[in-house]
Amino acid sequence: QGQKLSDALRISAYVFSTGLLMFTALVNTSSWCMQNITLGNFWQTAWLEFYDHMEGDEWTIFLVGAALVPALAFWGFNGILLVADITGKPTFITRYRIQLGKNDPVDRKKLWKAIYTALGNQFFVSFPMLVPMFYIMQWWENTFSKELPTFQWFLVELSIFTVVEEILFYYTHRLVHHPVLYKHIHKKHREWTAPIGVVSIYAHPIEHIVSNTLPVMTGPMIMGSHIVSVSAWFSIALVTTSISHCGYHLPLLPSPEFHDFHHLKFNQCYGVLGVLDFLHGTDKMFRQTKAFERHKVLLSLTPLSESIPEPAKKEE
Repeated sequence: QGQKLSDALRISAYVFSTGLLMFTALVNTSSWCMQNITLGNFWQTAWLEFYDHMEGDEWTIFLVGAALVPALAFWGFNGILLVADITGKPTFITRYRIQLGKNDPVDRKKLWKAIYTALGNQFFVSFPMLVPMFYIMQWWENTFSKELPTFQWFLVELSIFTVVEEILFYYTHRLVHHPVLYKHIHKKHREWTAPIGVVSIYAHPIEHIVSNTLPVMTGPMIMGSHIVSVSAWFSIALVTTSISHCGYHLPLLPSPEFHDFHHLKFNQCYGVLGVLDFLHGTDKMFRQTKAFERHKVLLSLTPLSESIPEPAKKEE
C-alpha cells in the first residue's frame, strides 16, 4: 500500500508540474504576443494620441475612461438584448432563454421602470462616486501615466480586481438579504425573479453604492491602476453582470445560470464566481438541479434548455 501511495504521489506531482509548466508557457507566449504585437504598438500609440488630444487634462481623461466608455459598453450590450426582450426577435437569441415562458415578451411598464432606475443610478450614484475616486487615483501618481501597463501586469490586476469584487459583493449581497434590510433595500432588485440585462443595476441607491459600485471600484483604488486598466475593468464588470442577469444562456458567453438561479430561489448563489458560495454552502440547492448541469460555457448552437431539459413534472 505504501508503494502504491508513493507511486500515486509521484505521478500526481509529475502531472501537476507538467501542467503548470505548460500553462505558464502558454500564458507567457500569449502575454508576449499581446504586449509586443497588440498592446506594445497599436494601443500605446492610440493612448498617446488620445492623451495629447485631451491636452493631458486628467479629469476629462478620467471621466471618459471611468464613466463614458463603461456606460457605452453597458448600454451597447443591453441595447441588443432589449431588442430581443421587447420584440422576441431575433429568434436565434430568444431560443436560449433560461426561464422558458418568462419575459416573452417583457412587461413594458416594468421595463421602463428598470431603465429609468438604471439611468438614475448611473448619473446620480455611480458618476458622483467617481469624484473621490479621481483624487485617490491622482494620489497614486500612476493612473495618468503616458506609458501603458504591460499586458502581463494588467492580467495580474484583473485577477486581483476579480478576487476583491467576489469578497465584497458576496458579503454585502448577503447583508442586504438580512430581513431588517431586505424589505427596505434589496426587495427592489428582487422584483425581477426572471431578470433581464438592464436589471443588473436596477437597485435601491444604497444597494447600488454598497453592492454594485464599491466592490468594482475598490480593486483599482487599492492597486493605483492606470486609467486604461480602470476603463477596461469597469467595462468588463458591467458587461459581465449584464450577462449574469440577461436571462439568456448564449453560445460562447459566460454562463448566467448561477445568478439566474439566485433570482429564482432567493437564498442561493450570492456571489459572482461561486467560490464563497461553495465555502459557505450557499449553493447546495443549486448543485442538485439541472441548472447546475447547464452552468458551463455553451460551445454548440443547441440551447442547453433542450440538451439538458428540466425533468418532467409528475402528474397528480
